[in-house]
Amino acid sequence: MNFVEDVLESFPAARPALVAIDERGGRRVWGFGELAARSAGLAGAVQARGVERGDVVMTLLPNRPEWVLAMLACFRIGAVALPCSTQLRSADLARRVAVADPVLAIGEGELLAGLPAAVPTMDLEEVGSILDEERGQAPPARAADLDPADPALIVFTSGTTGEARAAVHPQSYLSGQRLQAEHWFGARAGELAWCTAAPGWSKSARNAFIAPWLGGAAALICAQRFDPAERLEIYEREGVNVLCQAPTEYRMLAKRTELRPLPRMRRLVSAGEPLNPEVIRAFREGTGLEIHDGYGQTETGALTGSLVGERPRPGSMGKALPGIELRVSAGELLLRRESCPTFFSHYIGSPAFAEEWWPTGDMVSEDTDGHLWFEGRNDDVIVSSGYRIGPFEVESALVSHPAVAEAAVVAAADPDRGSVVRAVVVLRSGQPGEALAHELQEHVKAQTAPYKYPRIVEFADALPKTASGKIMRAELRGAQP
Repeated sequence: MNFVEDVLESFPAARPALVAIDERGGRRVWGFGELAARSAGLAGAVQARGVERGDVVMTLLPNRPEWVLAMLACFRIGAVALPCSTQLRSADLARRVAVADPVLAIGEGELLAGLPAAVPTMDLEEVGSILDEERGQAPPARAADLDPADPALIVFTSGTTGEARAAVHPQSYLSGQRLQAEHWFGARAGELAWCTAAPGWSKSARNAFIAPWLGGAAALICAQRFDPAERLEIYEREGVNVLCQAPTEYRMLAKRTELRPLPRMRRLVSAGEPLNPEVIRAFREGTGLEIHDGYGQTETGALTGSLVGERPRPGSMGKALPGIELRVSAGELLLRRESCPTFFSHYIGSPAFAEEWWPTGDMVSEDTDGHLWFEGRNDDVIVSSGYRIGPFEVESALVSHPAVAEAAVVAAADPDRGSVVRAVVVLRSGQPGEALAHELQEHVKAQTAPYKYPRIVEFADALPKTASGKIMRAELRGAQP
């Protein structure tokens, strides 16, 4: 099997595959044939740099065509793609390099500069030279005949009490996305679909272009920053038919724009955290469209959704996708591993999960018709604007500041983002107050990805702990200001 041959090259060469909007609003349409040819050329150049089948290739690119080409180049030759968020900082990047051991990193020069010096790099200037047909190039790479169990993709999870873990997905994960593409995402042949998630997140890896293409649709990618009014204009101007956004984006649009009918828009989908009933109502009244919620994890891929052809139930994460076997035990959602075509193979450094039922760690309820309703996590992961943030890494960044003796991080409710990071800090030195709180926030931004910084910083004389010295985060969550 090979995703590029089986999917990309199955379409007429001139058929639109990708609509790319750059940071300045420039627009370019790529056909399936051009993407296949250019990614083959890039794959040949990657091989000339010493990358072999099974080697890890990191990307540090935003939503731009070079990211799609780099992913396709990996899929073509059997290299393992490691897409990373452009928001990651040196410590996060060093952790990923230490765990995944990439043999090459492709990205923007200023982002590549944050990598450990030992990692070979390919910047956008070199990529541009490779894509320049006027220059001599390495021979295009042939598509490798891959086994379904061969590694294809690495996505890092959010750590709960420790470091983020590297989940490895096999080649079958790519074709396995057909299940959610057909029954939840719902893009059809000839349509234009836009998943707004940035590279580095599991939703982007499966829905930025894979799910649209599996449905025969073209994919839209956009490198511009989120602006609610501009976002509505893009929907209308480009004629987007299927939209996949984070709940925070839906909330911002409902709050900061005047929603209006979108004649070409046919389907709205959302995943990452539950949507507020008032946001669902606002879109129904403003656009005439329902938002179809869904649920999945980095390790599992999509598991549930408001299915194509069925009316969604507001607030529900939908039903199990066809063939997916789920059960609720003591309130926790469990997945029968063998029923999931997109289940990960293993974490790097750990054996494969061998039990029959995978514990998701998410607490749900189920109605008599099989609709599921998210009720919360049974661990300390914070879900903010669709980002999953482990408290350990934020706490580690805080205590690296010389004024901090101890820190605990929990979620705090927020009307726009669902939750935000709240830090409770015990000082070693310095005076508590707004100035120091701001300094700590900036320190965390510099130490780790900016989206992880604590929007709320509180100071305390001591943290609540168990007799064995563990922080009692549940008590801190119960003591919201």
